[in-house]
Amino acid sequence: MKFSIADIEKEILLNSLETANKKFQHTYPGDKPDRQPVHTVYGGANLFKSDTCVKMGEIALRNLLTYAPDFITLANVLKFEGYDKLPIDEKKKEKLIKKLDKMAEAERRKHPAWLSYTVYNKIIEKLKTEPVEDFRIDFEDGFGNRPDDEEDETTVNAAKELADGMKNKTISPFIGIRIKPFTEDLKNRGVRTLDIFLTTLLQKTNGKLPDNFVVMLPKVTIPEQVVTMVRFLEIIEKKNNLKSGTLKMETMVEVTQIIMDEGGKNPLMKIIRAGEGRLIAAHFGTYDYTASCGITAKYQTMAHPVCDFAHHMTKVALGGTGIFLSDGATNVMPVAPHRGDKLTEKQLKENRNSVHNAWCIGYNHTMHSLVNGFYQGWDLNPAQLPMRYAATYNFFLSSMADAKHRLKIFVERAAISTLTGDIFDDAATGQGLLNFFLKAMNCGAISEEEATETGLTIDEIHSRSFYKILQGRRSKK
Repeated sequence: MKFSIADIEKEILLNSLETANKKFQHTYPGDKPDRQPVHTVYGGANLFKSDTCVKMGEIALRNLLTYAPDFITLANVLKFEGYDKLPIDEKKKEKLIKKLDKMAEAERRKHPAWLSYTVYNKIIEKLKTEPVEDFRIDFEDGFGNRPDDEEDETTVNAAKELADGMKNKTISPFIGIRIKPFTEDLKNRGVRTLDIFLTTLLQKTNGKLPDNFVVMLPKVTIPEQVVTMVRFLEIIEKKNNLKSGTLKMETMVEVTQIIMDEGGKNPLMKIIRAGEGRLIAAHFGTYDYTASCGITAKYQTMAHPVCDFAHHMTKVALGGTGIFLSDGATNVMPVAPHRGDKLTEKQLKENRNSVHNAWCIGYNHTMHSLVNGFYQGWDLNPAQLPMRYAATYNFFLSSMADAKHRLKIFVERAAISTLTGDIFDDAATGQGLLNFFLKAMNCGAISEEEATETGLTIDEIHSRSFYKILQGRRSKK
């Protein structure tokens, strides 16, 4: 065969391309396979206790069982698939529930009510075992502007409560604090709270941080605010003998300037880079963002079109970077208007209607987020937790059959590529499908055993990397 390109020419050009390709891959490594919590609960720092997350689960479970004592009620409220075919008569409902309870899982999956039944029971199990996945001890909007002495005292108390929670194993698997923003009027207060909290916590725990601890810096508008935070975190690490890079941070997308700057460009990538590897997530602030767009209070909701615009801009700017994205919060709380033991039938009905209405709003907001690729959101009240999991479990379980089929095909294609020596160039898509199952397992939607129906082994699933799975399979041939 004859060639027009000399080997030396080819080598020079491809080496140059290799440098550019690797630079791109470093900037856009793809979706991070690490566990991402499905929500973050923001709670005022003055209210935080070592067992706050446990108590939130108890309140959430009571709320669910009070206003949806069975899966059929929940299915009807949220309009789950096939809800209109479920019995309304109490005796028939009881008979169906007992029938499903006695079925083996394989048999139950074939029943039309399987999805509704499974979602409901998984919610109950979740609220009993891990009701809160991520909690943010809030010194900003959830706490407000208070005298320095009061915030100082609250900061010390919150740090001590967190230390107690670590000792008693009563905190959420992800946790952190939100300080005040680094604006000119609040920057000193933000740094003071950050310093007091971490210094107190580390002294109380002999230098140990909770797992997955993070500091949220809100209302970021310029990279310099993030750079300043990084420098403060470096000082705290050095003074407390922490390994460099231990302290991680998040930013918030809650003003228009973080979507488009004065030069008409999206500055999010610059802000992420300013974090020097510490900035791991970006959370959307629904109400500050809509306010910055001039939306009046009545219409400041997650369903407003300006939120979708911000979401898409954020995903385009940070897609493939591995930065976790979180949607905002629903501000309609599923809390009954009437309280007491001697309520009239009318009041009880009004309570049900009010809670069910709020449930539907929260559920639909969460489903909208999930469909648009935001797998995390905010919760502000324990009564919102059942709907967070109702939407999350329904989303994953209703898509599971198709996702299993697609991933199984990818695994089989990888095996063929291994045998023929071809390069399997769809590893990124395979990783996306694997991440779907990892997210579903992490939140309790499915078990690891169910995920093996894709053709992957549990060890391969634990690797959390489709590329590593391909390498492993090649090395065995």
